[in-house]
Amino acid sequence: DWFELTNTGAVAVNLGGWSMDDSSATAGVAPLTGIASIAAGESVIFIEGSSSLNATFLSTWFGSNAPAGLQIGNYAGSGVGLSTSGDAVNVFNAGGVSQASVSFGASTAGVTFDNAAGLSGSISQLSAVGVNGAFLSADGNEIGSPGAIAAVPEADTYAMMLAGLGLIGAALRKRQA
Repeated sequence: DWFELTNTGAVAVNLGGWSMDDSSATAGVAPLTGIASIAAGESVIFIEGSSSLNATFLSTWFGSNAPAGLQIGNYAGSGVGLSTSGDAVNVFNAGGVSQASVSFGASTAGVTFDNAAGLSGSISQLSAVGVNGAFLSADGNEIGSPGAIAAVPEADTYAMMLAGLGLIGAALRKRQA
């Protein structure tokens, strides 16, 4: 399982003390590790489990051609796992304040969710090759766009509030095991 965050703000966001949880939405359950900050306009990936899985993720998606500078972090916590029958990703800052929250229904094996619109709330759009930076993985078994940033549309009032806090959860991607 993995998800992606994109900083749509104008300044870097320090991730010290940040955490995530699935649908139970409890701050502090699964600390985000391995990435100190997200630069303005940068998209980063968080993989469930230890950093020993990062090389496999890179090989699966990019073969030997991973994008230069792509940051991959990790998360782990008791009871945290993104279910293929539907779940959520909730991201909290060091103070335990929600910074991003998306939920999703049942997923199609090998296809990630496309949240290029940067929505909070329920998402259902699946990634399609050639749309919003999505591509077929190097191993040919998955479709998604890890590390790709699509143009961010005009923000509504709620999204502007989140941007003011420094980070909007965007581009949630769901990897199927």
